[in-house]
Amino acid sequence: MYYISRNYKSLFDASGKAKTDCEYTLSNMGFKNLGFAQSSIPNSAIGAIKNSIGIIIALLRLPFKSIICTQYPNNKFRKLIMFFANLKRCKIITIVHDVRSLKGRTNDIDAELSKIISSDVIIVHNSSMKNWFLEKGTKIPIIELGIFDYISKEKPNQNKKDNPIEVFEIAYAGGFGESKNSYIFDFDILENNKYKLKLYGKGFDKNKLKVEEGKSVLFYQGAFPSDEIAYNIEANFGLVWDGVSTETCSGQYGAYLKYNNPHKTSLYLLSGLPVIVWDKAAMASFILDNNLGLSVSNLNELNDILKNLKYSDYLLMKANVLKVQEQVKNGQFLKNAVTKALETLK
Repeated sequence: MYYISRNYKSLFDASGKAKTDCEYTLSNMGFKNLGFAQSSIPNSAIGAIKNSIGIIIALLRLPFKSIICTQYPNNKFRKLIMFFANLKRCKIITIVHDVRSLKGRTNDIDAELSKIISSDVIIVHNSSMKNWFLEKGTKIPIIELGIFDYISKEKPNQNKKDNPIEVFEIAYAGGFGESKNSYIFDFDILENNKYKLKLYGKGFDKNKLKVEEGKSVLFYQGAFPSDEIAYNIEANFGLVWDGVSTETCSGQYGAYLKYNNPHKTSLYLLSGLPVIVWDKAAMASFILDNNLGLSVSNLNELNDILKNLKYSDYLLMKANVLKVQEQVKNGQFLKNAVTKALETLK
């Protein structure tokens, strides 16, 4: 069983963290890396050269009739990897991180599907994404991940306070230079006496505040690398919401929440936080079924929801989060999914 590691330009953001976590779990399951050792060279040119050489060497070394686990997207090398894997009659497992068609990044759905389903089995985020693939005529086995892991050697313990809460602290982690979270600045004009927001990430601009800084419910906490942020988030909840509006998750990013598992959900759970999620998001069923947080259709309703939340109910959510925290910390969700994928190949 094999995989091919590569250079990840930045481990500061969630996309690099998700893929390196997958490599970590695969390695622990007995998969062997055929490529160069994992790295995070920020220089694009050097990183691209390293990837090219490493992947070509790995494919030459790939044994005949073996099993290779790939991660999608890897657009620059996908065709090459699949060509060699098929030439050597290997079985191919593909872990799907993002579907560009669902994000509105491409209109050529068939072309993207052909890149993904040229595998023997695929692992997708959840039942909503699985159903999308089935609706498009996918015939190969599809395994549901459930939720992404967020690997960590140490367990974050900073959110274990159990004092009654007068004003809830809600964490939001993301890049504030992006349109997908421009709604953040509207919190100041909502009813908000029951909560305040603690913001983590790059690009926050206090000049965009809609009230005076001292009167805002937004408190910027700084930016941290993806392997450090879980130890720096201190709050009562984590928020998963995308788009330009507080009324619903809108636009391309908002629509994508109906299909994907945002990595920040896993970050919040690792940090020991219950999650607040859009009620139409694919993650909503996972959060509610496991009593790991709250769903809301409109952020205008959030203040009343928190006002009516019993403290005993909140403590039960926290207890449930601690169970899942251990699983995402150790890579259990991907391990379960890959184990199922291997069983389908027997």
